[in-house]
Amino acid sequence: MKVLKNINVLKKAINDNFTLGFVPTMGGLHKGHISLIKQSQNKCKKTLVSIYVNPNQFNTKKDFTSYPRNLKRDINILKKLKIDYVFIPKSNDIYGSKRLKKITLHKSQKILCAKFRKGHFEGVLDVMDRFIRIIKPKYIFMGEKDFQQMVLIENFIKDKYKSKVFKCKTIRSKNNVPLSTRNNLLSKKNLNKVGLISSILKKTKLNIKIQVFSDLYLINLKKKLIKKFGIKIEYLEIRNEKDLSLLNIKKKYRLFIAYYINKVRLIDNFRL
Repeated sequence: MKVLKNINVLKKAINDNFTLGFVPTMGGLHKGHISLIKQSQNKCKKTLVSIYVNPNQFNTKKDFTSYPRNLKRDINILKKLKIDYVFIPKSNDIYGSKRLKKITLHKSQKILCAKFRKGHFEGVLDVMDRFIRIIKPKYIFMGEKDFQQMVLIENFIKDKYKSKVFKCKTIRSKNNVPLSTRNNLLSKKNLNKVGLISSILKKTKLNIKIQVFSDLYLINLKKKLIKKFGIKIEYLEIRNEKDLSLLNIKKKYRLFIAYYINKVRLIDNFRL
């Protein structure tokens, strides 16, 4: 495994005509990341994992500084997986040049997490644009847990780069918790709550189909979750999984949720 710490070293290392798989991460690696990496290894000749906590996608400095980090552990995990490259850049490497055109979201895209996290996805798209321009991967492996992020990135790059987003299923723990680095900020009791909430939503999808996407059903479900678990829910919505538009029962849809437990923001989604 080659550890690459700046762009010049990176470019020299990957200057070959092989199929390169790219797994972008902010570290705090878990089984969800491992699943992405293994899928890249199965599909591509070479795999590159980045570890970079991008400051431009955090809404507060406190959230950025409290984000779980353990680089030594991450490196050990990647060595055991026998990946080809790990890219650990500094901010100067990524943001050394200014953008010619500012990235903005369309009005139709300011939904779900974008509605509540101003500037978040602009920061995500900016850093991914810079990564892809440098790395030029054939495939980018991303998990469905961050579904809105995945859709936005896919739409952003489709006419700009030859790279393709390879979608990977959400990896969950035995008690149905969607794996996330932010889970490290939760107590065992609150993790159990997350598992129960996800289990209720998983069972709920059958009821939603029966109710034919009833708005009243979602309102009552939201009230039930708030009362039972004492959580703050930002949104609980059903949207088309292709373009995240609102209801059209002829298309494939997902149930999306974002909520806070003890000031930790969590997201989840389920295909209906």
